[in-house]
Amino acid sequence: MTDDRHNYPLSMPVRFEQIMPQRGAGAPAGEAGHAMKLESYWLDSGERFARAEPGPLPTRASVVVVGGGFTGMAAARTLALAGTDVVVIEAGRIAGEASGRNGGQCNNGIAGDMAALISRFGIERATALYRAFDAGVDRVEAIVTEEHIACDFTRNGKLKLADKPEHAAKLARAAEVLAQTVEPDLRLLSRAGLSDEIASDAFHGGLVFPRSASLHMGRFAAGLADAAVRHGARLFEDAPLTAMTRLPGGRHRLTTPRGTIEADAVLLATGASMAGPFAWLRRRIVPIGSFIVATEPLGALARTILPGRRNGTTTRNIGNYFRLTADDRLIFGGRARFALSSPRSDLRSGEVLQAGMRRIFPQLADTRITHTWGGIVDLTADRLPRAGERDGVFYALGYSGHGTQMSVLMGETMARIIGGARSVDENPFHALPWPAVPGHFGPPWFLPAVGAYYRYQDWRH
Repeated sequence: MTDDRHNYPLSMPVRFEQIMPQRGAGAPAGEAGHAMKLESYWLDSGERFARAEPGPLPTRASVVVVGGGFTGMAAARTLALAGTDVVVIEAGRIAGEASGRNGGQCNNGIAGDMAALISRFGIERATALYRAFDAGVDRVEAIVTEEHIACDFTRNGKLKLADKPEHAAKLARAAEVLAQTVEPDLRLLSRAGLSDEIASDAFHGGLVFPRSASLHMGRFAAGLADAAVRHGARLFEDAPLTAMTRLPGGRHRLTTPRGTIEADAVLLATGASMAGPFAWLRRRIVPIGSFIVATEPLGALARTILPGRRNGTTTRNIGNYFRLTADDRLIFGGRARFALSSPRSDLRSGEVLQAGMRRIFPQLADTRITHTWGGIVDLTADRLPRAGERDGVFYALGYSGHGTQMSVLMGETMARIIGGARSVDENPFHALPWPAVPGHFGPPWFLPAVGAYYRYQDWRH
């Protein structure tokens, strides 16, 4: 894979270990005897879900949900509240992949440009699609409140930052369209106006989206899973789906190492799973690695570097995102390298991220990194999620970096559609065209070329 490290000047030597431990194990001790962990900060610092079912799968259920991330757990909770017999099968641990390995942001707003969305769909449909992202944040907050989940949910807002002067001009044009259509409370900031939000000279302007939020992903995951079980769902870990067959009459048979189960309906909530009988979905989802580091608690320095405590995102194609935690750590992430996550890849990507963090925040030159990890983003070609039904099987995935809020919203939405309480037309992504990615049949062999293209675009524009 292409190594991006040399694109970022280092302000001082990076202290990352040369021995590659297994994911989740502590790396060799660094300065002052502290070990850096190759593990998600959210999973390491949150309580692990401890109410998974022992023993084999039941032989029958009304609905089987495949995938124990936010989509699957939100769907299971909704189905259980309606009195449906629902079983969740998860290949590993609950929220052990994308849902527990992300950047901790819960942002409204689409990945692309609102004017382009209006041009493609018209103002009415484009507005409805944008509002779905607002509704996703609202649904996360509602579940946190209803289920009394202690996960530090905060409506701190999002700060989108212009990496170049020409990006600031693009943000100004985007702000005009957004303010006239879907974001009346949006605030456009000049370079001078950024000082109240971020202590960095790296940016040329910004936009504040006040409705965005942040939360502790591990604690939310455990609380959401506990709520699903409390309402009657059954959750099985270490149960990867190995085969799925549609039976006469429309039922489905699902096979796992923990047994075979038949169901009236199936919801695939697998994200960018690269294993299992998901060939049709796999051709339409590109798995992209996203990598993250967490610092030690910063104390008073946290209030200095991000006085507004916003979720930060930057405008480069190969950009960064960052936020503060409740205990004042900086979570700093980005694409870093166009590679998939593994212990070696996570460490090398962590080097890139630490250099980028120091470029943006030179105040953190001596700050220790405590956690380094990677995860997989389930990217669609147009960066809009997909949810629907095919051959009697329902699906919701392709969140393209907006997984926290959209997984919860679409898990609930598809659960209600499966249960018959909603029309398919209430799915905001119903009937969106979804052709296969040309030449993509499984592992994303083309990622180095994609990375080179985006680096060129970032240099050029």
